[in-house]
Amino acid sequence: MSFGRSIRAQSLNQQFPLAERITVEEPAAAAVNKSAQSTVTCVYQANIAAYWRRVTVSWCKNLMNHSFSIKVDSLESDFHYSCKIDLKPWHFWSKKGYKSFEVEGNQVDVYWDLRSAKFAGGPEPCADYYVALVSDEEVVLLLGDYKKKAYKRTKSRPALVDAFLVYKKENVFAKRSFSTRAKFDERKEHDIVVESSTSGPRDPEMWISIDGIVLIHVRNLQWKFRGNQTVLVNKNPLQVLWDVHDWLFSSPGMGHGLFIFKPGAPDHQCDQSDINEGSSHNGDTTTTTVDSDGSTSGYYSTRSNAHVTSPEFCLFLHAWKID
Repeated sequence: MSFGRSIRAQSLNQQFPLAERITVEEPAAAAVNKSAQSTVTCVYQANIAAYWRRVTVSWCKNLMNHSFSIKVDSLESDFHYSCKIDLKPWHFWSKKGYKSFEVEGNQVDVYWDLRSAKFAGGPEPCADYYVALVSDEEVVLLLGDYKKKAYKRTKSRPALVDAFLVYKKENVFAKRSFSTRAKFDERKEHDIVVESSTSGPRDPEMWISIDGIVLIHVRNLQWKFRGNQTVLVNKNPLQVLWDVHDWLFSSPGMGHGLFIFKPGAPDHQCDQSDINEGSSHNGDTTTTTVDSDGSTSGYYSTRSNAHVTSPEFCLFLHAWKID
């Protein structure tokens, strides 16, 4: 697929190949056990030099180093231009800076300020920072909540068309509880926690909660290590898929659990006439809801022939168990 059309002629709703999105370079088992490196990779579509381009922002952290990098793909996505910044804890000056690189003859500037950044245990900051990508005197991609400071420092105007997040991929390491944050709509970020009990006298179990509410509880995990379920978050459907085979049947540290969170309904819609709380039907899909006020409810929805187009964004969580 060519990206050679101008922003004025290219649709914002253009679909991008899913096969390109989920290519993952998995860490080796030895690296998992000896120097586990947590990574967060976010892929955006941004308008740079009058064309839509894929921009990959990666945050990496291990015991020795903390860094982030920005990669901008060429028009045909056959090569890319990149910039890496090491946030070494003993070099305070590296937490604020500026770098430039060229993208097919066009200068692109990266500004960042992470001196006051707050982290929630992972490599990606969650507050009090900015990272700004500037092209043609426009801030084409802006990360963080220090937006006014970013515009003041870059002396650049906001982009005419905002960049948008295509997918987010995380590698996280823990013993039994894995957490992350994601924004499934424009309103707020949600706290996601995956907990498991895969050893001991009791049968393996798994819990997936969003904003402190357990929405999925899988009992007899040894038989249900792969599955999917649709939940409602603020009345919006969210598909959750999991595969934790390696947690149960591989040596510790040799495999990860995969979780996919995809906004939008699957190939069926909820039929209010079939709501029957506390009962089940053959072939139905169990749906649990969590509203903005924290209340929950459960119902069963039947399949229909209607097709619902889901948004582009997906969250891929690779959860590695460590001893």
